[in-house]
Amino acid sequence: MNTTTRSRQTPMLLAALLASLSVFVATESSARETTVTGPNGKTASREVEREKGKVESSTTGAQGKTRSRTLERSKGAASSSVTQRDGDTVTRETTRVEGGSTSTLTSSTGKSASAATTRTETGSSTTVTGADGKSVTVERERGQLADRVKERRANKP
Repeated sequence: MNTTTRSRQTPMLLAALLASLSVFVATESSARETTVTGPNGKTASREVEREKGKVESSTTGAQGKTRSRTLERSKGAASSSVTQRDGDTVTRETTRVEGGSTSTLTSSTGKSASAATTRTETGSSTTVTGADGKSVTVERERGQLADRVKERRANKP
């Protein structure tokens, strides 16, 4: 191959690479829609749109009522909102830090509940507080289940 042929191929190769790159960037966000028709001719549909760190979906039933959900995530937090067919909304805010996380759920009536988890090398502790103010704490010791499974496998005939 001589230099004249090589110099003509280089711009075409670059154009092809740029075109494929633009397709890749354009498909970073994806949307899907699904429609289902039942035996009586009634339809239900679902739409989902995803992009980095975010998902939005809505489902419309055969009666025309819609349920929607939005979820946004980042390294240290997550936020979601669900709107039911009757219009009630529930939101969840989660914050993650090294060694634990805290989540708060809030209903459209303003009532909220929370869960706080602390992780250590030896296990975790989660405290859940309900909308009524009552709470319960669950302590977990890391490795117990895995150790028991290993022990059972070792003792199996």
